Amino acid sequence: MIQLRCTKRKSLSLLCILLILLLILTGCANTKEPSKTKITAEKIDSIPKFGWQCQGDFPDRRGFIDDTLAMNSLMSFDGYADQGEMYLLVQDGVESFDLFINNAQVDTGKIEAGNYKIDFSKAAINGRNTVQVTNITPAEIENGVSVFVAYPTVIDGTLEEVGIDIEPLRMIEGIIESDINNGFTGAQLVIVKDGKLVYQNAWGQLNSYNPDGSRIEDGTPVGNETMYDLASNTKMYATAYAIQYLVDKGELSLNEKVVDIIGKEFVDNTLEIQFATVDGGYPGLDIIKEWKSKMTLKNVMMHQAGFPDSGHYHNQKFDTPNQCLSDEVDNVLYVADANKEKTLKEGICKTPLMFEPGTIRQYSDIDYMLLGLIVEKVTGKPLDDFLNQIFWEPMGLTRITYAPLEHGYSKDDCAATELNGNTRDGLIEFPRVRTETVQGEVHDEECYYTMEGVSGHAGLFASATDLAKLAYVMLTGGYGENRFFSRDTLDLFIAPQDGAGFNYGIGWWREGEGRREWYFGTQSSSSTVGHQ
Repeated sequence: MIQLRCTKRKSLSLLCILLILLLILTGCANTKEPSKTKITAEKIDSIPKFGWQCQGDFPDRRGFIDDTLAMNSLMSFDGYADQGEMYLLVQDGVESFDLFINNAQVDTGKIEAGNYKIDFSKAAINGRNTVQVTNITPAEIENGVSVFVAYPTVIDGTLEEVGIDIEPLRMIEGIIESDINNGFTGAQLVIVKDGKLVYQNAWGQLNSYNPDGSRIEDGTPVGNETMYDLASNTKMYATAYAIQYLVDKGELSLNEKVVDIIGKEFVDNTLEIQFATVDGGYPGLDIIKEWKSKMTLKNVMMHQAGFPDSGHYHNQKFDTPNQCLSDEVDNVLYVADANKEKTLKEGICKTPLMFEPGTIRQYSDIDYMLLGLIVEKVTGKPLDDFLNQIFWEPMGLTRITYAPLEHGYSKDDCAATELNGNTRDGLIEFPRVRTETVQGEVHDEECYYTMEGVSGHAGLFASATDLAKLAYVMLTGGYGENRFFSRDTLDLFIAPQDGAGFNYGIGWWREGEGRREWYFGTQSSSSTVGHQ
């Protein structure tokens, strides 16, 4: 189960998302009587060039020891009821064969050499599905039948189809409506279960308050397509996705050193700053530089790089040694007239570490600012362009973006996030500080002022529905015709990591043995992963 909840402190409109994506692993072997479900194959001109979930050549798919072993004629894959596409390539010389999908027999009597598409949605089940190819004649033929299976997608469904009772949802709706009536601003709720979008709803207004705090009674209502500032969920659904993709494709290694990607200035430009908040005293600049030279991509992903929680590169008045706001002390890491390149060179590269990488986990925005820049350096593309090309456009997602106002969306496409800009209602001031209601622009200061609105740690906007579909990818590694991550890569990133309390994967937060009940709830399984 993946459960996601996004909140923003002092926010004008809060995103409330519940994504229930339950994968029921039910093995299936063709040892029972064949199903009466009738499946036919449609002849096509050619096999599409997809990113397949799995593919295999029969007979003797595994080519292992003995072609009579069951695994040589079986292939299993993840799927959901009421959807499923499979393709066949039948070679010249194949006279006949038998094909079963979850015990349902495909009519192969009239299949000859060529390419075929099979809609097996009527035979598909939730969890592990199995295709079996046997009795290929002549028996001595090699690779006579090739099978290609696409990934499941999110299709429309009903609560009844997935076994969800409407009454608890009515209670949830009542709670949200009561909250709205008593000052809460807006919410979206989406449920995806067993590959089906079975519920979506929206409440409240895009903007519910005037700058003076008075209530707006007749504002524009929130809809299911309204986009919300996802804040730190950006770290997972933008940056972690990009890193997982690049690791899966062999373009990045988790053990790769950051300095080897960024360049020697990542170490050489480090400033001498004695953090007063560090136990054990100041180790000296030379030691800190040595630490930075050993920092790996995995350290950064796991918030074990050793950076402070933020560089506050946007704020001239910040006491970096004591990690607090100050009207009297200039921020030695302040980056004037910042853009991404300047922030990297004059901010991140100059920032010393508080801890040796790999020893202590400290949640830090700097970590994922750096990771976003690494993705851009490796791919040669802006982070948002890369994500759009690899994930959003192929998946058909249209309500997800960075910097909405720069990509054809209006303020009315987005929920507002802050009454008086970044002033915390007048308590904070710095150069170019926004004072107006923030709507359609990223709320996060570091992203807006130093990263041009596109960063690895914040800045992503999305509707709950598009985010649900994107989160769904973490169950299988792909979507329809698109393969993003292998099962091995998925398992690697969500597995409990030694030295991280076992409630932390590589970037992903885990429920573990009830270690995140305050976030995931008491009924979630130990394998629940997500972010807030």
